[in-house]
Parts: sequence; structure tokens; C-alpha cells
Amino acid sequence: MKTYSKESVQEVLKGLNNWEFNNNGIEKDFKFKNFTEALGFIVQVGVNAEKNNHHPELFNVYNKVTIRLTTHDADGVTEKDIDLAKAIEKLL
Repeated sequence: MKTYSKESVQEVLKGLNNWEFNNNGIEKDFKFKNFTEALGFIVQVGVNAEKNNHHPELFNVYNKVTIRLTTHDADGVTEKDIDLAKAIEKLL
């Protein structure tokens, strides 16, 4: 499975809103009006992730959600991560 380097993923990230490469993964912070909206978003991400059999790292504190995508068995960012990031963007 091909992984992106920090340099090669930059062009792909230009097409994604505020995703950043960090430590062999891509990450984005989201902010919502309240906990209920944040939790609803997490559930939508979870359903989408399960359908694609590719699961993100999710972190939540009140109205803030951070998502980190990396393909653990490839030890880096792959097309699976890019595809899931694109799907997550469509949820907003």
C-alpha cells in the first residue's frame, strides 16, 4: 500500500479544508455550537468510517472534535485516509 510522505501529501491537502500532516497522519480540528452537535458529527463520522472499514482517531472535549487519520498497517497516510477525509468534509 502506497503511503504519502509529508512532501507528497501537500498537494492532496490543498483540496481539503484545513487538514494538516502531522506525525504520519492527517488531522483537523472542528468546532461546533455545543456538545450535542459535536457528538452528532462524531456519530456521522463513525457510521461513514464503519461503512468504509477505515476508522479514525477521534478526540472530543465539549464542542471540539479533533480527527486524526492514518493507516496503521501501512504506518502512514494512504488513499484510505484521503478518501475518508473527503467523506468527512461532505458531512459539514
